[in-house]
Amino acid sequence: MSRLFGTDGVRGRANAELTPELAYKLGRAATIYFGKESKNTPTVLIGRDTRVSGEMLESALIAGICSAGGRAIVAGIIPTPAVAYLAKKLETKAGIVISASHNPFYDNGIKFFGGDGYKLPDAVEDEIEAIVQKIEKNDDFPRPTDNKLCHVEYRHNLVEDYVKFVLNTTNQRLDGMKIVLDCANGAAYEAMPEILQKLGAEVITFGTMPNGVNINDNCGSTHIENLQREVIKNHADIGIAHDGDADRCLCVDEEGRIIDGDHILVICATDMIKADNLPNNTVVTTVMANIGFRQAIQNLGGKFEITKVGDRYVLENMLKNGYKLGGEQSGHIIFTDFSTTGDGLITALQVLTAMRRSNKKASELNALMTTYPQVLLNVKVRNKSAYENEVVQKVIKAAEDELGDSGRILVRASGTEPLIRVMAEGPNQEQLETLCRRIVNIIDIVQG
Repeated sequence: MSRLFGTDGVRGRANAELTPELAYKLGRAATIYFGKESKNTPTVLIGRDTRVSGEMLESALIAGICSAGGRAIVAGIIPTPAVAYLAKKLETKAGIVISASHNPFYDNGIKFFGGDGYKLPDAVEDEIEAIVQKIEKNDDFPRPTDNKLCHVEYRHNLVEDYVKFVLNTTNQRLDGMKIVLDCANGAAYEAMPEILQKLGAEVITFGTMPNGVNINDNCGSTHIENLQREVIKNHADIGIAHDGDADRCLCVDEEGRIIDGDHILVICATDMIKADNLPNNTVVTTVMANIGFRQAIQNLGGKFEITKVGDRYVLENMLKNGYKLGGEQSGHIIFTDFSTTGDGLITALQVLTAMRRSNKKASELNALMTTYPQVLLNVKVRNKSAYENEVVQKVIKAAEDELGDSGRILVRASGTEPLIRVMAEGPNQEQLETLCRRIVNIIDIVQG
């Protein structure tokens, strides 16, 4: 039996794989688990993005929490990092986010934060999953009745607490700056325009009219071409794009060029090194980081550490070694001075702060790093271990030998989707495409 939790919570097609019945069991199981550690009524905070299935899953989670004797605080539509922040601030036992991040609207997910604001360790997820299995077989866990049942508290105003927190992460005003903002019709559609306006920026928004099915639909950080077009059209200083749950941020400079997570890390590392606020001058990133990132950090006199893909692994390294800056090419950036998880809104403000402090244009900061050509192809598979096949491995090895020291090949299974990701990086785009296609074709043949 496969593990219920993936690399970022429990995900699936809403009302198919991720049903309200499963959401109920997860809410009940989490409350049972966290209730064991407390003499008081366990309180659980719930937030969600704008997907049409969010309210259905939210209601099921509430029922599960209350059935186990818990108290639910419902924040409504709110960014994922806000749940992490508020869970800690409100001293809840846990925070739950209903979101499938950058996935299409028909998918959804349920992920957990502990009361400390950090994502749950694998061991805790395993314990919650074990309780879910017991509930499915024989639910003999206690059920409160009568006056022991708890009320549900609906608090949409909590988004304002988060807005104040994010505003306090910068000391720079943005007066005179024109910014194009794309909120992906997702969880940041209220908070981020307000934050930028309060800092004095002129804000041109799109992706701020969610209807339940348009989240990430031709907008947001996964469709950044629209932001590029709008930045140039409006002669803006910079463009900012979030994903559906706003834990990521990508930017576009005034010339329409993408500032991805690698570039953002270089920009922020430069600013933090100048401020003597980057421990050991070290940035943490993943195996997906572009070769150009490594060169740029070394040119700064900095260092980097590499983890496997996943923000939890980046954060694990940061906490273990006392580092303050880490992230992924996808725009999932972590600043431990401010947050316990990736926060797209804080990331955007740190890029804007670096622009103000350096008195440089976005394009000048973007030019701190040169990106090597990179090709990434996704193969839909029934079995994610297909790339471990001996024949596939031989083709991968041959591609690596062909690139030599001038590039690299990375083949890995997606942690959130039934995909194998094939990436090649090097100086020649046409060669990279040929090598990736060769590997993809052999994976297709092997899986029949």
